[in-house]
Amino acid sequence: MDEKLSLKTSLDVTYGAAQPMSPGVVRVVANNPGPFTFKGTNTYLVGTSSLAIIDPGPDDPAHIKAVVAATGGRPVSHILITHAHRDHIDGTEMLKAATGAATYAYGRYGKSAPDIGPAGKRFVNTDYIADHAVHHGDRIKGEDFELEVVHTPGHAPDHVCFGLVGRRLLFSGDHVMGWNTSVVAPPEGRMADYLASLELLMKRQDRLYCPGHGGRLDEPQRMVKAYLIHRRTREQSIFEAIKNGKRSVSEIVPLIYPDLGEALRVAASLSVQAHVEHLMERGLVKSAFAASSSGLSPA
Repeated sequence: MDEKLSLKTSLDVTYGAAQPMSPGVVRVVANNPGPFTFKGTNTYLVGTSSLAIIDPGPDDPAHIKAVVAATGGRPVSHILITHAHRDHIDGTEMLKAATGAATYAYGRYGKSAPDIGPAGKRFVNTDYIADHAVHHGDRIKGEDFELEVVHTPGHAPDHVCFGLVGRRLLFSGDHVMGWNTSVVAPPEGRMADYLASLELLMKRQDRLYCPGHGGRLDEPQRMVKAYLIHRRTREQSIFEAIKNGKRSVSEIVPLIYPDLGEALRVAASLSVQAHVEHLMERGLVKSAFAASSSGLSPA
């Protein structure tokens, strides 16, 4: 959605095939392509003698069958979940039944979800409860792997990344991807949290990201910095639009996204709303109708 970012919008995918990403890391892509999932959701298998599986993916028996086949009969000790969006989590129970592994997730802690998401439908599994709750800084150990939990809210309040300890490799979920910017859609997403999480990742100095959708990122720090610049530039443009007399999100969207397709209009409106809410939190914009971001004016 922004040509100024250097995005990798081509990716060769063979659904059901196990593709090596790095020593001891294999990817299986789910066959659920779309405007918000790109070629599909990435499921990762981590380890050699025993495995952790990151993000089971959608409720798709063919995908779960392919993931189980990729284990090659090796035991699975952990099923890890980056966040409770349905394209990442709905295959969890099938995978758990097939492997007997315990599940690990940050948990939503009573956080509700919007009735309608950026794709025009419910997209959060608010009912899911993992076997084990994880927290920022926790370490998850297998026979030959260790993963660090990195809480990165913004795209979702429960979003976590997983760092492969000793390898400078991060499973970045939907927080940082190479094919597009991450959707930050209120009330599920919060721009202040998203920017703070990007700043957190800037301090880590990882050398490789394996994201929830799209190909691996071989220069992740450069991409994180580009994301930060992109968001700050976008927010400044929105602030200028308000100073120039625009008083609602619907008036701002065509200025910010002049060539937007209809399929992405809801997501774009929510993204603008997230920036407006961030401007309001900083005391730069005020509104008589904060919930709908109408009646906007500079503070």
